[in-house]
Formats: sequence, structure tokens, C-alpha cells
Amino acid sequence: MNDVVLIDAGTGNLRSVQKALEAVGAKIERTDDSKKVLSAKKIILPGVGAFGDFMSGLRSRGLEDVITDTVQRGMPILGICVGMQALFELGREMGEHKGLGLLKGVVVKFADTLSVKIPHTGWNQLQIRSETCLFKGIGAGAYVYFNHSYYCEAWNPGDVTAVTDYGMQYACAVRHENIFGVQFHPEKSQQVGLQILKNFLEAA
Repeated sequence: MNDVVLIDAGTGNLRSVQKALEAVGAKIERTDDSKKVLSAKKIILPGVGAFGDFMSGLRSRGLEDVITDTVQRGMPILGICVGMQALFELGREMGEHKGLGLLKGVVVKFADTLSVKIPHTGWNQLQIRSETCLFKGIGAGAYVYFNHSYYCEAWNPGDVTAVTDYGMQYACAVRHENIFGVQFHPEKSQQVGLQILKNFLEAA
């Protein structure tokens, strides 16, 4: 497998993500060192907690510009949960906070008027919208694990590769060229999640 950097923004325990990646054969370096990010072949950006705290963690470590620059030069990146949200331009959690701006759109809270419990926690089905290497070997209606109160409004419909229904339909996976994101937690999604991680690692 390719050498992969697992970015640590200081906002959560990344051990479960690291273990899942190692389980599918990845050679992982967990780091907050911008120089190591620059020398990686692929980036995985996992995030938990609040959008603003996550972005502050990246900025305080000098990672924001490094991630943006390297991805714009073609390095593949996979954002997971808040890491996917950070790929977008703006997050509206506890105020407005600037994201990485790699994808067009904003991160907003589920409406209180929805007939479902918030946060969205538990298993739900993928409705795959477009063929992408991330979903190779993943069947229609596969279940994955979610835990979040905010979702991504992707302004470019072509970036949306999968949606899920939870009181409404929203984008749960995106891709734009070398930029990938999943709102669900592949590291908690058993064999389906491991296959998705493996697919990202093996993608050109």
C-alpha cells in the first residue's frame, strides 16, 4: 500500500481510524507535522467534535495551508466525518467558521423540525449516485455508521457520490477529482467501511 499520513488536529482519538487502516494493509503515520504531510502520498483527514474547533486545530499546527496547497497539486485526500465537512467553504456550527474551501458548499445543522432524532447516530444506507473507486465492491443499499448533527450542503451536484435518508436526503459522500469525503465513519462500519478505506488506498 501507499504511505499514508493520518492528520491529527488535536480534537479527538484517532486510534480506531488508524487501526482500521492498518487492518487493510496501510502503512500509516499519524502526525501534526506539516513537513510529513508534504512528503506523504495520500492524506486522510478524520475529524470529530465541532467544526470550528477542528479548523482551529489545523490552523494552530500550520496545517491548513499545507493541506490546501498539496491537495490542489493533486495529492489524494479522504475527509472523514468532520474531516469531510472541513473540505467545504464554511461551517455554521456555533457561529460561522471558514473551512478549507476545496469543495463548494456549506455545513449546516439538521433542522429541528425534522421527524428524526438529532444527532443522527447509528446505521443507515448508502444510496450511491455515481460510480467511483471509493465504492468498488460495495453493494447498493450497504449500511454504514453515522454520528453527527451537521451535514454538508454541496453546491455542485456533480460532487455528490452518495446520499442517505434521515428525515431528509443529504450528501454522505463526495468526490471532486483527487478530493474524497465521507460523512459516515468507515472505521466503525465493519466490512463495508474497511472496503471503502482499502479502495481509497488503492486508488491511483
